Amino acid sequence: MLRLFSACVLTAALAAPLGAQTFHAKNGVTATPDAGVFSVANGGGLGARGMWCAAADYARDVLGANGSQRIYVAEDRARGQRGPVRFTLDATGLTPSRVSIIGSSIQTAGANLSVGHAISFCADFKLRSR
Repeated sequence: MLRLFSACVLTAALAAPLGAQTFHAKNGVTATPDAGVFSVANGGGLGARGMWCAAADYARDVLGANGSQRIYVAEDRARGQRGPVRFTLDATGLTPSRVSIIGSSIQTAGANLSVGHAISFCADFKLRSR
């Protein structure tokens, strides 16, 4: 019995970190925890709106953020760069700036949206997938 219990505990301990590695947002874009921030993969053809959707989905479902909490771009991103964008819920060290143009919003550290606003972009995916 002790052996079975030990095997279950070991299996759960090993499976938890593996499951926490990659989160698949409702639009299919992935988010990955990364040293106090989280990285959202390139929008999979959904652009900045897809990345904000995935960031909000991750913040809400994994980090427990509420709709009024803000998501911030954690670091500058070079124009034309196609890699992931790093996001955070913590504005410490950032100069917060409200987003006015969604397409370029993922370029500048401190750009931010509320979780509720960003999650509204997930409707774009539902329209595309019909």
